Amino acid sequence: MTTTDQVVLERRIAARPETVFSFFTDREKWLSWMGRDGEFSFTPGGAYRTGVNAHCDAVGQFLAVDPYHRVVFTWGYEDGAKSVPPGASTVEVTLAPDGEGTLLTLFHRDLPTEACAPHFEGWAHYLDRLVERAEGGDPGPDKWLEPHASVPH
Repeated sequence: MTTTDQVVLERRIAARPETVFSFFTDREKWLSWMGRDGEFSFTPGGAYRTGVNAHCDAVGQFLAVDPYHRVVFTWGYEDGAKSVPPGASTVEVTLAPDGEGTLLTLFHRDLPTEACAPHFEGWAHYLDRLVERAEGGDPGPDKWLEPHASVPH
């Protein structure tokens, strides 16, 4: 029996929830902080496929898209990498007003225990890039998109 667990991360972002939300519902904005390419249907029931890094393609389906407050989608890898096949886990992102900014909380549920550490590292990497983008900065090229990049396993 495989046990499952979750990853939880928080980030305070100096941007309003409407701005942060757009980075989860606009293809170009999404790809500005995570991924090399992708196809997205940002509606409940809509599918997505994105090249997360140089080695993995994530696929899933949007379960909820609640403007400015919450986005929920299934998560898995096209080739079953990292013990997470398509649809096996769920990512929930909540956005709460925090003064003039936003408190983003990401929950990645139903992960096999051995997949928690690499997913924590991966989401930390990408959320840091999202914070930079949402606050109007440029995190620069994503080193994980390089063909010989070492990404968490």
